[in-house]
Amino acid sequence: MSLDTPWVEKYRPQAFDEIVSQSIAINNLKNFVKTTNLPHLILTGPAGTGKTSTALIIARSFLKKEQFDTNLLELNASDTVRIDFVRSTLKNFVNQTLIKNGSLKFVILDEADNIPGQVQQALRRIIEKTSNNIKFILLCNYINRIIDPIISRCAVFRFVSLPKEKIIERLKFIAGKEKLKIPSDDTGEFYDQLFFISGGDLRKAINALQMAVALDLLDNLDINEILKISGFLDNKTLEILIEALKNRNFTKSREIIESIEILDSRNFIRQILEILPSMNINTEKNAKLKTFIGEIDYRISQGADEQIQISALLAMIIKNIQS
Repeated sequence: MSLDTPWVEKYRPQAFDEIVSQSIAINNLKNFVKTTNLPHLILTGPAGTGKTSTALIIARSFLKKEQFDTNLLELNASDTVRIDFVRSTLKNFVNQTLIKNGSLKFVILDEADNIPGQVQQALRRIIEKTSNNIKFILLCNYINRIIDPIISRCAVFRFVSLPKEKIIERLKFIAGKEKLKIPSDDTGEFYDQLFFISGGDLRKAINALQMAVALDLLDNLDINEILKISGFLDNKTLEILIEALKNRNFTKSREIIESIEILDSRNFIRQILEILPSMNINTEKNAKLKTFIGEIDYRISQGADEQIQISALLAMIIKNIQS
């Protein structure tokens, strides 16, 4: 067993056939790769579904090993791509005369939907002016955040959420390769919890598995510890919270949340959605409450104060519980 290398990289697919559960997109991309005139591409879909791996496989299909460092620019666009970057680094890469014998150069922009609109306009102009030897591959979760002029210049491939059984199958494959010893009585629950933690994101599931191994949580397997280190409420604390909510005790509910050392607010929201059916809320109010939860999740994603938002969420749940 080796923990030196992140397992998401160690077990990253190296060929199209290794990509999990994306047969429609992959089969079409295979045909594109066979052509001599590859278009610019947008790969869109939920996180952890194979978009980055697919983009690298495409680049590897055209680039020789020695060209990878010089002819491939791979960036996380949400951190890097601002107007100065587009005008300098990206333009310089595109204009460098390193292309020999008609070989291609690739620009892979991950999280392209987080590039500000003004910067996307500058990016669009670069895409328009580049030669046929420069290929852009944009990766995004939400294609509606990409401006239309860029979309119209790209072939779009949609990646779908991975089913639970495929994620667990991949986790078991990695566990086998790493010779992990998971207590047989707890195997089913262990993989179920890893899937829940991942939210359907295979990358997150693999990271959670490696973290559990790195922290020696497998020998005396404690599912609650894995939940806690992943930013969720452990099952016992969740049960106490449910009881406080059902008793309409806002003060107690807040105290429970404030006592949690590591809490990822958006993970907590996922747990709340899981327990809603067990709360005494009528159907009409339940639908409105889910809409409100969506608003809270959005506010947190945009940088709103997490404590205030979670407090508002607890108050709204208590308000809607039938006495």
